[in-house]
Amino acid sequence: MNKAFLILLLVSGIFFTSCVPTKDLIYLQKKDNSEAVPSINPVMAKPYRIQTNDVLSIKLKALDPALVEMFNAGEAGTAGESEQSLYFSGYNVDDHGNIRIPVLGEMNVLGFTLEEIRVKIEKKLLDEYFNKEANIFVNVKLGGLRYTVNGEIGSPGSRVLFQEKVNVMEAIANSGDITITGDRKNVTIIRQFPHGTEMHSLDLTDINAMNSPYYYLQPNDYIYIKPLKQKSWGTGTTGISSLSTIITLISLVTTTIVLLNR
Repeated sequence: MNKAFLILLLVSGIFFTSCVPTKDLIYLQKKDNSEAVPSINPVMAKPYRIQTNDVLSIKLKALDPALVEMFNAGEAGTAGESEQSLYFSGYNVDDHGNIRIPVLGEMNVLGFTLEEIRVKIEKKLLDEYFNKEANIFVNVKLGGLRYTVNGEIGSPGSRVLFQEKVNVMEAIANSGDITITGDRKNVTIIRQFPHGTEMHSLDLTDINAMNSPYYYLQPNDYIYIKPLKQKSWGTGTTGISSLSTIITLISLVTTTIVLLNR
């Protein structure tokens, strides 16, 4: 009787600890300690400032296209553009924060917003090359937002999304979603800054994650999804897989008891 009770206790413990709870799989839940999320995230509203290794797409237009043809290096940032072609046709920000624009030469853009760079280029063109009647139009964009996802993710690797703002949920969705053995409560974001590298953890099951300055990605962010302890135990992650493991364990224990009692 005591042996049967111990076996039942062991089986129950394995069953309840091996399954991944549903609450650990649902994103952005409103928990007891969650605060109200503002309708406009202050992080999202804050413009991105250019850093080294960014790639910019700069396009100039005018009433007479021939006037600005020499300034345009290529069609960076257009729909369907590959990451490789962007690397060669876009403007790469070097280690000193400079880009080289045809005719205009070197220009420092480190720490500037896209709008500030646009105004800076437009002013230089009007001061040195054109008059207002030329109707110069300058368009400055990031040449795609590049990020890397690794760990317990459906499709790990680096990706480029051609949009100005990308949050971590969109990045994960574009990488095949976190696997059932991935820890959604402890997603690590590794971000490069001029002063060095910073790491931060996000609990994506908590709606408060939307208030984090790491919720919206920056170019060259690295996202690491850690595995749950259930994966290392190898006991199964769902009720069916755990039940199969338990049945196998019961058979093993029963066989061992029978052999010992002979």
